[in-house]
This record gives sequence, structure tokens and C-alpha cells, in this order.
Amino acid sequence: MLELAILGLLKEQPLHGYELKKRLGDQLGFLSGVSFGSLYPALRRLEKAGAIEAMSGADLGLAEPPTSTGSLAGDLATARGRRRTRPSRRRRKAYRITEQGQELFAELLAADATPGSDEERTFALKLSLCRYLPSQARVALLERRRAALTSRLERVRHALTGLEGGKTAADGERRPADAYTRSLLEHSGEMTERDLEWVDDLIAAERHESELPGGRAR
Repeated sequence: MLELAILGLLKEQPLHGYELKKRLGDQLGFLSGVSFGSLYPALRRLEKAGAIEAMSGADLGLAEPPTSTGSLAGDLATARGRRRTRPSRRRRKAYRITEQGQELFAELLAADATPGSDEERTFALKLSLCRYLPSQARVALLERRRAALTSRLERVRHALTGLEGGKTAADGERRPADAYTRSLLEHSGEMTERDLEWVDDLIAAERHESELPGGRAR
């Protein structure tokens, strides 16, 4: 998922590692917890695969990323020192997507979620990048999400039905279900129903837009 997010941001413009981390949080809030310890290995993997290339930030016309010392006086001293000294090679490195990276991005964006992945965050990420998909692929993504939500709602309703007669205790007697368990299931069902309505609206809007003259690409 991190590789997809990186490629999506680099499709817009080349970026320093510092700026990439910042935008992962600002534009993709659910990735705000990504550390440099996770980001730079992902960048190295993408670079090794030929999906991105590292270049001088100066060559790409990028401003140097700021560094904070935690105090105003320290930041001012750092800024003055930066004007007097040449930036380090590490800080000057920036990344841009390659043609191979464009192809990998399209594959990752259109692919089904992998087993064991965080489906909620994966869908949120792909939806934020939906503008890069053709209309038919956008509908397919939303339809898969709808199927997952429908399955979840069925499980919640089944669990609620099982609570209707209460639970069988160790002594064989039927006892009322815990009110908090019931409330949690009901809340989950309501949230899922709202998500289904939202996805249905997105699907309807996408299909309507694609049918208009000069609408989105199919």
C-alpha cells in the first residue's frame, strides 16, 4: 500500500523524501503515521525495481526540505548555516516516477486487495487516486467495495439474529444477550448501511457521468 501511495504522489510531481512523508499525512491522513524508517526502504525497493529514479533536487527545481531543531533560535541558526554551506548530498536527493513506475502504479491501483491487507485503508487510498483510473475501472473498484460491504452487513445481521433468543449459559438456561454487544452490532450495521448508500451514490454518479456526451473516459 505504501508503494502505491508513493507512486501516486510522484505522479503529480518529483518530491524529496521529507516532502513525501509530509504529503502522506497531509493528503492521505490515514498514512500520517508512516516513519522515515518505513518510507526510505520503500523508496529503495521502488528505485531498485526501476519504478522511480533519484535525482538532484536542484536539477529538478525543487526547494530544499526544511529541518527543525525544535527551537526558533536553532531554526534561524540552521537557516543561516544553510546559506553559507552547500546542502548535503542526502538532503538534495529527490525522486520522480519513471515510465515503468507509471505501469506499476496502474497495475497496483487496479488490482484486487491482497489477502490479509487492511481493506479499509487500501480502499481509502485507491479511492483518493481514482482520478487516474478509466471510468470502467472506477466502477469495478466501487463494485468490489459494495460486495465487501454487503457481505459484512449480512454477517452483522446474522449475528444479531443469533442474539434474539439470548445465549445458552453453562447450566443450559437461556439468558438475555449483553446489551453492549447488541448495541455494538447494531452500530456496526448502521455504519455499514450508510457506507453502502455512499458507495451506491458514487457508482450511480460515475455511470451517469460516463454516459454524458464528452463524459469521463470509459
